[in-house]
Amino acid sequence: MGIVPGVPEPLIDLARRRNEPIVVQTVRCTVGATLAFAAADWLITSGPPPLLAPLTALLVVQVSLYATLTTGLRRVNSVVAGVLIASGFSALVGLSWWSLGLLILASLVIGHVVRVDEFVPEVAISAMLVLGVSHVAQAAWSRVAETLIGAVTGVLLNALVAPPVLVEPAGEAIADLARRMRSLLMQISRELERGATRDDAVRWLHAARVLDNEIAQVDAALNRAEESMRFNPRVRDGLLARLVLRSGLDTLEICAVVLRTLCRSLTDLSHRQQNEPVYEGEVAAVLSELFTHIADAVDSFGRLITAQVSSNAEVAEEELARALAEGREDRQRIADLLLSRSAEERDRWELHGALLANVDRLLNELDVERRSQWLVEELDRHRQAPGGLTPVRRMRYAARSFGRRAWPRRRRPD
Repeated sequence: MGIVPGVPEPLIDLARRRNEPIVVQTVRCTVGATLAFAAADWLITSGPPPLLAPLTALLVVQVSLYATLTTGLRRVNSVVAGVLIASGFSALVGLSWWSLGLLILASLVIGHVVRVDEFVPEVAISAMLVLGVSHVAQAAWSRVAETLIGAVTGVLLNALVAPPVLVEPAGEAIADLARRMRSLLMQISRELERGATRDDAVRWLHAARVLDNEIAQVDAALNRAEESMRFNPRVRDGLLARLVLRSGLDTLEICAVVLRTLCRSLTDLSHRQQNEPVYEGEVAAVLSELFTHIADAVDSFGRLITAQVSSNAEVAEEELARALAEGREDRQRIADLLLSRSAEERDRWELHGALLANVDRLLNELDVERRSQWLVEELDRHRQAPGGLTPVRRMRYAARSFGRRAWPRRRRPD
């Protein structure tokens, strides 16, 4: 976006960030609360200013329509439950210190029973506010009416002005996770080639643990993306996007765990030789090539997952297939070399085997053939594709809804 003459820089920065959740939430809450107060002030002509309506709108309006709808229902349920409890108490016992304590206890328990989640205290608050006035019926009606106006305003705002689809930020988070994983694998490759020592292996293990902990942030971004697609009129078919992104993150999460275990194996292999290389000679050279190809495969996988927001899905698929094929060739070469070494170092054959097993898991998890078949099966399980289609045509049908050439067209599974 170019700089517009006469427009303040903060406004330009806000326009650039218009699809970020915090910006969307701020704007929608402000507009929703203002409209809710105007509507309540027009509909409720008596009594004090209807400030409960904008308060409800502030609590109800969320980034996605699905979250707004579910939050609005919980909010209304909490207020109605509190009002009903207060009405019953006012008719039976009135207001005193012991009845107030009993009222709060009953309200909190019922709040959990009706599953209003974060609005459990609201049940007790509504009950106390209604019970504390002289005209209980009038206060009860006013509180319910204002809450309904605020909730309906918030839901209508998100329904009429469609919220943004947050698939792109989630895709970027997944691609960034793949790049971080690739960076660590390339670091291991370079340092193995030059003769990595025990200190290097310990540093790899620490970096792998940090990488594993970052998955929670990516998962949060993906949860926001999934919510933004539910009930969103901008999304015609979000099922495939959700499946691809979620399964892609699951695969990278497994790869992160396997990578941490692999670094643990390399660290264990270096324990007996404090200042000597973990591997040297031809073994180190082949391992370096192997980790380079795995790093390329992880990076290509990350770009393939985000195919709906990029135009190089076909290139990423070809690069992934090539990297996996070269990685499997390197894996076979290193297996032959480690087999001969295990004959000389019988006490370390288990560690060599663990290293190879983790390499196999990484290559298998990134396999695009298995993934395409899994995707077809999941689509068939979640929805019924047009009748009479073969598995190949079902796959093409899914690919067209997701974006042309987003996934390769595979031969029919046996």
